[in-house]
Amino acid sequence: MKSNLPIGTAGYTHNRKINWFEQLASKTAILSGKPATFLLATFVVVVWAVTGPLFGYSDTWQLVINTGTTIVTFLMVFLIQNTQTRDTTALQLKLDELIIATRGAHNAIAGIEEASDEELDEAKDEVRRRSEAN
Repeated sequence: MKSNLPIGTAGYTHNRKINWFEQLASKTAILSGKPATFLLATFVVVVWAVTGPLFGYSDTWQLVINTGTTIVTFLMVFLIQNTQTRDTTALQLKLDELIIATRGAHNAIAGIEEASDEELDEAKDEVRRRSEAN
């Protein structure tokens, strides 16, 4: 069964303006996952460690790495969360499309990520019962 949904991003980004935060989060996620970025971070830590004796392992020397890593971590949490939320939403939409397109599937399951914890538990029990019956 063929879907009428657009493939990739062409159908959704063609006529809409991507906001600056989406672009920043996506590009940062791609860049932060590259080996070169890991090597750069490793290099920074090695340089910091090597300079320890030059600065007598002072409080200021320690504060540089602590402050730097704290700032990077703090900012990355928001960027990664944005990317993760977008990826999860896209995955849910794909799964919903498969549920709706599959004969015999319970279409009420599509969109269940919006349900309460109690409704999720009930649905999980129902799916478990159905799977044991087959």
